[in-house]
Amino acid sequence: MKDRLPGLQLFDLSGKKAIVTGGSKGLGLAMAAGLASAGADILLVNRTAADGEKAADALSEAFGVRVLSFAADISKEEHTEAMAAHALNQFGQIDILINSAGINIRGAIDELSLESFNQVQTVNVTGTWLCVKAVIPAMKAKKSGKIINLASTLGLVGLANRTPYTASKGAVVQMTRALAIELAPFGIHVNAICPGPFLTEMNIPVADDPATRDFIIGATALGRWGELKEIQGAALYLASDAASYTTGSMLTVDGGWTAK
Repeated sequence: MKDRLPGLQLFDLSGKKAIVTGGSKGLGLAMAAGLASAGADILLVNRTAADGEKAADALSEAFGVRVLSFAADISKEEHTEAMAAHALNQFGQIDILINSAGINIRGAIDELSLESFNQVQTVNVTGTWLCVKAVIPAMKAKKSGKIINLASTLGLVGLANRTPYTASKGAVVQMTRALAIELAPFGIHVNAICPGPFLTEMNIPVADDPATRDFIIGATALGRWGELKEIQGAALYLASDAASYTTGSMLTVDGGWTAK
Protein backbone atom coordinates (compact mmCIF):
# COMPACT_ATOMS: atom_id res chain seq x y z
CA MET A 1 0.00 0.00 0.00
CA LYS A 2 2.79 2.45 0.92
CA ASP A 3 4.56 1.92 -2.41
CA ARG A 4 1.31 2.33 -4.34
CA LEU A 5 0.01 5.29 -2.30
CA PRO A 6 3.12 6.98 -0.87
CA GLY A 7 1.37 10.05 0.57
CA LEU A 8 3.63 12.75 1.97
CA GLN A 9 6.74 11.11 0.49
CA LEU A 10 5.67 12.59 -2.84
CA PHE A 11 6.50 16.06 -1.52
CA ASP A 12 10.09 15.18 -0.56
CA LEU A 13 12.60 17.25 -2.58
CA SER A 14 15.77 15.80 -1.09
CA GLY A 15 18.49 15.74 -3.76
CA LYS A 16 16.59 18.14 -6.04
CA LYS A 17 18.23 21.31 -7.34
CA ALA A 18 16.15 24.43 -7.94
CA ILE A 19 16.56 27.88 -9.44
CA VAL A 20 14.30 30.60 -8.06
CA THR A 21 14.38 33.99 -9.75
CA GLY A 22 13.38 37.01 -7.70
CA GLY A 23 14.18 34.81 -4.72
CA SER A 24 15.52 37.36 -2.26
CA LYS A 25 12.16 38.74 -1.15
CA GLY A 26 8.39 38.51 -1.36
CA LEU A 27 6.76 35.52 -3.00
CA GLY A 28 10.05 34.31 -4.45
CA LEU A 29 11.68 34.06 -1.05
CA ALA A 30 8.59 32.40 0.43
CA MET A 31 8.55 29.76 -2.31
CA ALA A 32 12.29 29.20 -2.01
CA ALA A 33 11.81 28.62 1.71
CA GLY A 34 9.07 26.10 0.97
CA LEU A 35 11.35 24.14 -1.36
CA ALA A 36 14.27 24.35 1.06
CA SER A 37 12.09 23.01 3.89
CA ALA A 38 11.42 19.94 1.72
CA GLY A 39 15.15 19.34 1.15
CA ALA A 40 15.95 21.08 -2.14
CA ASP A 41 19.22 22.92 -2.76
CA ILE A 42 18.55 26.30 -4.33
CA LEU A 43 20.15 28.96 -6.50
CA LEU A 44 18.54 32.33 -5.80
CA VAL A 45 18.72 34.71 -8.77
CA ASN A 46 18.42 38.44 -8.11
CA ARG A 47 19.52 41.69 -9.67
CA THR A 48 21.26 42.77 -6.45
CA ALA A 49 24.01 40.48 -5.19
CA ALA A 50 23.86 41.68 -1.58
CA ASP A 51 20.13 40.95 -1.25
CA GLY A 52 20.56 37.49 -2.73
CA GLU A 53 23.48 36.59 -0.50
CA LYS A 54 21.62 37.70 2.63
CA ALA A 55 18.57 35.61 1.69
CA ALA A 56 20.70 32.61 0.74
CA ASP A 57 22.52 32.65 4.09
CA ALA A 58 19.21 32.89 5.97
CA LEU A 59 17.63 29.97 4.09
CA SER A 60 20.71 27.78 4.42
CA GLU A 61 20.88 28.38 8.16
CA ALA A 62 17.16 27.81 8.65
CA PHE A 63 16.79 24.59 6.65
CA GLY A 64 20.27 23.05 6.46
CA VAL A 65 20.38 22.86 2.67
CA ARG A 66 22.78 24.42 0.21
CA VAL A 67 21.55 27.81 -0.97
CA LEU A 68 23.59 29.97 -3.34
CA SER A 69 23.04 33.41 -4.83
CA PHE A 70 23.59 34.60 -8.41
CA ALA A 71 23.26 38.18 -9.62
CA ALA A 72 21.57 38.50 -13.02
CA ASP A 73 19.22 40.59 -15.11
CA ILE A 74 16.78 37.99 -16.42
CA SER A 75 15.81 40.18 -19.37
CA LYS A 76 19.29 39.64 -20.86
CA GLU A 77 19.96 36.33 -22.58
CA GLU A 78 23.65 36.24 -21.68
CA HIS A 79 22.67 36.56 -18.02
CA THR A 80 20.13 33.74 -18.08
CA GLU A 81 22.58 31.50 -19.92
CA ALA A 82 25.21 32.26 -17.26
CA MET A 83 22.60 31.52 -14.57
CA ALA A 84 21.92 28.05 -15.93
CA ALA A 85 25.63 27.36 -16.43
CA HIS A 86 26.36 28.38 -12.84
CA ALA A 87 23.61 26.11 -11.50
CA LEU A 88 24.96 23.17 -13.47
CA ASN A 89 28.50 23.90 -12.37
CA GLN A 90 27.53 24.06 -8.71
CA PHE A 91 24.78 21.42 -8.55
CA GLY A 92 25.35 19.18 -11.56
CA GLN A 93 21.67 19.27 -12.53
CA ILE A 94 18.61 21.50 -12.70
CA ASP A 95 15.38 19.89 -11.54
CA ILE A 96 13.16 22.89 -10.79
CA LEU A 97 12.81 26.43 -12.10
CA ILE A 98 10.54 28.97 -10.44
CA ASN A 99 10.15 32.16 -12.47
CA SER A 100 9.19 34.62 -9.74
CA ALA A 101 11.00 37.78 -10.82
CA GLY A 102 8.59 40.46 -11.99
CA ILE A 103 7.60 44.12 -11.83
CA ASN A 104 4.38 46.11 -11.86
CA ILE A 105 3.82 49.66 -13.12
CA ARG A 106 0.34 51.00 -12.43
CA GLY A 107 -1.58 53.81 -14.09
CA ALA A 108 -4.23 54.78 -16.61
CA ILE A 109 -3.30 53.98 -20.20
CA ASP A 110 -3.31 57.64 -21.23
CA GLU A 111 -0.95 58.49 -18.37
CA LEU A 112 1.58 55.72 -18.97
CA SER A 113 4.50 55.87 -21.36
CA LEU A 114 5.28 53.24 -23.97
CA GLU A 115 8.60 52.82 -22.19
CA SER A 116 6.80 51.82 -18.99
CA PHE A 117 4.60 49.34 -20.82
CA ASN A 118 7.58 47.77 -22.58
CA GLN A 119 9.58 47.62 -19.36
CA VAL A 120 6.97 45.41 -17.71
CA GLN A 121 6.78 43.10 -20.75
CA THR A 122 10.56 42.83 -20.91
CA VAL A 123 10.90 41.62 -17.33
CA ASN A 124 7.69 39.63 -16.89
CA VAL A 125 7.40 38.03 -20.31
CA THR A 126 10.80 38.09 -22.00
CA GLY A 127 12.56 37.33 -18.73
CA THR A 128 10.36 34.32 -18.07
CA TRP A 129 10.87 33.03 -21.62
CA LEU A 130 14.65 33.46 -21.44
CA CYS A 131 14.92 31.65 -18.11
CA VAL A 132 12.92 28.71 -19.45
CA LYS A 133 15.02 28.64 -22.61
CA ALA A 134 18.21 28.59 -20.56
CA VAL A 135 17.32 25.55 -18.44
CA ILE A 136 15.64 23.43 -21.11
CA PRO A 137 18.81 21.74 -22.45
CA ALA A 138 19.69 20.43 -18.97
CA MET A 139 16.14 19.26 -18.31
CA LYS A 140 15.82 17.58 -21.70
CA ALA A 141 19.11 15.76 -21.10
CA LYS A 142 17.77 14.18 -17.91
CA LYS A 143 14.24 13.79 -19.35
CA SER A 144 12.59 15.48 -16.40
CA GLY A 145 11.97 18.90 -14.90
CA LYS A 146 9.46 21.13 -13.16
CA ILE A 147 8.95 24.69 -14.38
CA ILE A 148 6.71 26.99 -12.35
CA ASN A 149 5.87 30.39 -13.81
CA LEU A 150 4.41 33.17 -11.70
CA ALA A 151 1.37 34.44 -13.54
CA SER A 152 -1.35 36.25 -11.60
CA THR A 153 -5.05 36.44 -10.97
CA LEU A 154 -4.69 39.48 -13.24
CA GLY A 155 -3.64 37.15 -16.03
CA LEU A 156 -7.13 35.65 -15.81
CA VAL A 157 -9.36 38.64 -15.02
CA GLY A 158 -9.09 42.34 -15.78
CA LEU A 159 -8.50 45.35 -13.56
CA ALA A 160 -8.49 49.03 -14.46
CA ASN A 161 -5.17 50.91 -14.51
CA ARG A 162 -3.12 47.71 -14.84
CA THR A 163 -2.72 47.30 -18.60
CA PRO A 164 1.06 46.65 -18.54
CA TYR A 165 0.80 44.06 -15.77
CA THR A 166 -2.36 42.30 -16.97
CA ALA A 167 -0.96 42.08 -20.51
CA SER A 168 2.27 40.56 -19.22
CA LYS A 169 0.61 38.03 -16.94
CA GLY A 170 -1.90 37.04 -19.60
CA ALA A 171 1.10 36.32 -21.81
CA VAL A 172 2.67 34.19 -19.08
CA VAL A 173 -0.55 32.17 -18.82
CA GLN A 174 -0.54 31.39 -22.54
CA MET A 175 3.22 30.81 -22.58
CA THR A 176 2.78 28.25 -19.81
CA ARG A 177 0.09 26.39 -21.72
CA ALA A 178 2.13 26.31 -24.92
CA LEU A 179 5.28 25.17 -23.11
CA ALA A 180 3.39 22.43 -21.30
CA ILE A 181 2.39 20.93 -24.64
CA GLU A 182 5.81 21.46 -26.22
CA LEU A 183 7.84 19.99 -23.37
CA ALA A 184 5.61 17.13 -22.22
CA PRO A 185 7.34 14.62 -24.55
CA PHE A 186 10.60 15.34 -22.68
CA GLY A 187 9.19 14.65 -19.23
CA ILE A 188 9.11 18.34 -18.34
CA HIS A 189 6.08 19.71 -16.50
CA VAL A 190 5.18 23.39 -16.92
CA ASN A 191 2.60 25.06 -14.69
CA ALA A 192 1.81 28.50 -13.37
CA ILE A 193 0.74 29.86 -10.03
CA CYS A 194 -1.75 32.71 -10.25
CA PRO A 195 -1.48 34.61 -6.97
CA GLY A 196 -4.15 37.03 -5.90
CA PRO A 197 -3.47 40.02 -3.66
CA PHE A 198 -0.49 39.17 -1.48
CA LEU A 199 1.04 41.80 0.79
CA THR A 200 4.45 41.87 -0.90
CA GLU A 201 6.91 44.71 -1.29
CA MET A 202 5.32 45.39 -4.67
CA ASN A 203 1.91 46.02 -3.07
CA ILE A 204 2.92 47.82 0.11
CA PRO A 205 2.74 51.27 -1.60
CA VAL A 206 -1.01 50.84 -2.17
CA ALA A 207 -1.93 48.59 0.77
CA ASP A 208 -2.75 51.41 3.18
CA ASP A 209 -4.97 53.27 0.74
CA PRO A 210 -8.57 53.03 2.04
CA ALA A 211 -10.00 52.48 -1.43
CA THR A 212 -7.54 49.66 -2.09
CA ARG A 213 -8.26 48.06 1.27
CA ASP A 214 -12.01 48.15 0.62
CA PHE A 215 -11.49 46.74 -2.86
CA ILE A 216 -9.44 43.77 -1.59
CA ILE A 217 -12.06 42.99 1.05
CA GLY A 218 -14.79 43.08 -1.57
CA ALA A 219 -12.92 41.28 -4.34
CA THR A 220 -11.75 38.24 -2.39
CA ALA A 221 -14.04 35.66 -0.84
CA LEU A 222 -11.78 35.55 2.23
CA GLY A 223 -11.85 39.33 2.52
CA ARG A 224 -8.14 39.91 3.10
CA TRP A 225 -4.64 40.06 1.67
CA GLY A 226 -2.74 36.79 1.34
CA GLU A 227 0.15 36.03 3.69
CA LEU A 228 3.49 35.05 2.15
CA LYS A 229 3.45 31.60 3.76
CA GLU A 230 0.22 30.85 1.91
CA ILE A 231 2.03 30.58 -1.45
CA GLN A 232 4.35 27.82 -0.24
CA GLY A 233 1.98 24.89 -0.55
CA ALA A 234 1.25 25.58 -4.20
CA ALA A 235 4.95 25.88 -5.07
CA LEU A 236 5.86 22.73 -3.16
CA TYR A 237 3.09 20.77 -4.86
CA LEU A 238 4.02 21.82 -8.39
CA ALA A 239 7.75 21.28 -7.76
CA SER A 240 7.30 17.76 -6.38
CA ASP A 241 6.31 14.31 -7.57
CA ALA A 242 2.86 15.01 -6.15
CA ALA A 243 2.22 16.95 -9.39
CA SER A 244 3.38 14.18 -11.73
CA TYR A 245 0.06 14.30 -13.63
CA THR A 246 -0.26 18.09 -13.58
CA THR A 247 0.97 20.20 -16.48
CA GLY A 248 -0.42 23.24 -18.26
CA SER A 249 -2.31 24.15 -15.08
CA MET A 250 -3.05 27.63 -13.73
CA LEU A 251 -3.18 27.15 -9.96
CA THR A 252 -4.97 30.12 -8.43
CA VAL A 253 -4.00 31.11 -4.89
CA ASP A 254 -6.19 34.17 -4.67
CA GLY A 255 -8.44 34.03 -1.62
CA GLY A 256 -11.38 33.30 -3.89
CA TRP A 257 -10.97 36.33 -6.18
CA THR A 258 -11.71 34.37 -9.35
CA ALA A 259 -14.55 32.48 -7.67
CA LYS A 260 -16.67 35.60 -7.31
